[in-house]
Amino acid sequence: MSLRGDLLRRKPIAKVDEESGDGGLARTIGVFQLTMFGVGATIGTGIFFIMSEAVPVAGPAVIFSFVIAGVVAGLTALCYAELASAVPVSGSSYSYAYATLGELPAMVVAACLLLEYGVSSAAVAVGWSQYVNELLNNFFGFKLPEAISQAPDAGGFINLPAVVLIALCALLLLRGTSESAEANTIMVLIKLTVLGMFIVVAFFGWDSNNFADFAPFGVGGVTTAAGVIFFSYIGLDAVSTAGEEVKNPSRTMPLAIISALIIVTTVYLLVALAAIGAQASGKFKDQEAGLSAILRAVTGSSVPATILAAGAVISIFSVTLVTIYGQTRILFAMSRDGMVPAILSRVNRRTLTPVPNTIMVACIIGLLAGLLPISFLAEMTSIGTLIAFIVVSAGVIILRQREPDLLRGFNVPGYPVTPILAILGCLWIITSLRIVTIQVFVGWAAIVLVWYFTYGRKHATLNNQPSAGPVSEDRS
Repeated sequence: MSLRGDLLRRKPIAKVDEESGDGGLARTIGVFQLTMFGVGATIGTGIFFIMSEAVPVAGPAVIFSFVIAGVVAGLTALCYAELASAVPVSGSSYSYAYATLGELPAMVVAACLLLEYGVSSAAVAVGWSQYVNELLNNFFGFKLPEAISQAPDAGGFINLPAVVLIALCALLLLRGTSESAEANTIMVLIKLTVLGMFIVVAFFGWDSNNFADFAPFGVGGVTTAAGVIFFSYIGLDAVSTAGEEVKNPSRTMPLAIISALIIVTTVYLLVALAAIGAQASGKFKDQEAGLSAILRAVTGSSVPATILAAGAVISIFSVTLVTIYGQTRILFAMSRDGMVPAILSRVNRRTLTPVPNTIMVACIIGLLAGLLPISFLAEMTSIGTLIAFIVVSAGVIILRQREPDLLRGFNVPGYPVTPILAILGCLWIITSLRIVTIQVFVGWAAIVLVWYFTYGRKHATLNNQPSAGPVSEDRS
């Protein structure tokens, strides 16, 4: 096969189905647990601490930023639901791209996903450390020294609580997927309860004057904030990484994705509306543990703020847990395809989890969380999420044309308008990101492609197996 043929060869759908459930992973997750996976990976990032990054950019109009991010994520969620029901395998949009677009595009998507999950986990861990300090201050009257609670860029040496959180999540994941899913479900229910308390209390401090200067930076500010917020919708992608560990995946996957989207969007809007109504937008900038601060101001007591901080410390754990899980399963799929060393798909016989893979991922994410500031981490995650969403939406269109008779547990309504709108929405938000973010992303993608041409292409399992052929051959 020519070089072009090699780069665009596709993994046959039949091969993907054959591998599904044959990689040593156990099918232990049901609809409710998988929905909680999506909610757990999503709620906690955009709400507990990203408000202090987004409100200064958009003002009270940040509510529309949440709506824009939610609508675009919703359109993409429908596309995810269709692909996940048709190709229920680990690896998320990387696996979808390998089956629909070809090997080289799949590696570009892999670059997006590795950035998206790795940086997202680190960003959430940094936010978690803020609430740990808030809790220590409320209970014991002291905070951790900046030297061990801030990244070097923020005046510290290392963010130690963030590193500890990553280590705890890795230990839980090493015990087994079923145990992790059960722990995640409990943490998500705590999280929803705490946020419900915030909404009720914050509405008692409602002041309509807080909405007076509604959009101080215009439409540009609103879309920029939407770009910062967008990474919190990573939970939709995280659901699709569990394809090989889900019972009855063609039904479970779309149900969980759509249910998670509805829950997440509703909670986001209610919390954002209550927070803006209770506190002037000018106070959000650089505010740590912001939701706790709002409760303290509204009630004049530290009790509700302490309860929220405690709930945040417990529940943000679930976000990091699921995003690290997603990262390990993407590397698992890539390893099985020969794109990264085989040790990353080695599964422990007792726990049925990829142990070396999980340890390596935890070490790298721990370094990111300990040394980088949260604002940079959040934006880097958003661009990875957006590009992955574009690929999934395009994958729906391509697979409908190439495999019209493929069994699908869910079909995107309003096809092809829905996936096209999802692609356009993602592109619109990408244009609002800072140039440096796009430059760093392009540099990272280049590094991954160098890896592909020096290692992945030589070791790809398709070298020894029949492929589905390049895209052009398929269309002819």
